[in-house]
Amino acid sequence: MTDPEVTPDGPRTEGDSVVLDAKGLRALAHPVRVQLVALLRKYGPSTATRLAERLGVNSGTASYHLRQLGAAGFVEEDTERGNARERWWRSVHRTTWFNDPELAEREPEAAMAYEQSVAAIHTLRTQQTLSELQTMPRAWRNTFDMSDWALRLTPEEAAALYRELAAVIARYRRDAPETAASAPEGAERVAVITQILPELDAPAVSSLLSGPQEEEGNPTA
Repeated sequence: MTDPEVTPDGPRTEGDSVVLDAKGLRALAHPVRVQLVALLRKYGPSTATRLAERLGVNSGTASYHLRQLGAAGFVEEDTERGNARERWWRSVHRTTWFNDPELAEREPEAAMAYEQSVAAIHTLRTQQTLSELQTMPRAWRNTFDMSDWALRLTPEEAAALYRELAAVIARYRRDAPETAASAPEGAERVAVITQILPELDAPAVSSLLSGPQEEEGNPTA
């Protein structure tokens, strides 16, 4: 599964992707809606009742947000599964792309709400994996990784790093409910979450070295 993403470079031209506009951004500016879309992409079509159970909310809340997502074009009714008593929903897209600085400036509250929801989902998924780690087969426990590297890059270098990481990930098999059966034996869902986090308040080495020297050369006492 590919979660909603905020990218430093342009979106891929895929038929199953949606690039957020102002209407879409406002529609996703709610954590429950972001999670509903993610669940439908991960597990396939479902009902409001089943989705509500996964999220720990009541079915009325799930139904309301599904209707709002439907009006914005993110989900649609699965008429082949639904009946008079039960409505089934499915995701319209596999991925979401948000890479419009001008839109983020015009809709700062919606952009922040969406990005915070995505970050919260990533944190939740990490915690869930940690909770289940000890009961996993050893082969899968040995693949688990949480690493971070401190780099000093220009904005252009950071964008290039993202493109290189995305190119590597693109070489591997994507996960989707409808393609799971054709995956080789032993294949399981693996989430790869990338984060490039600018830390602009970190002082440069030159300033750390020059500070004390300047103080010694210009005593104030």
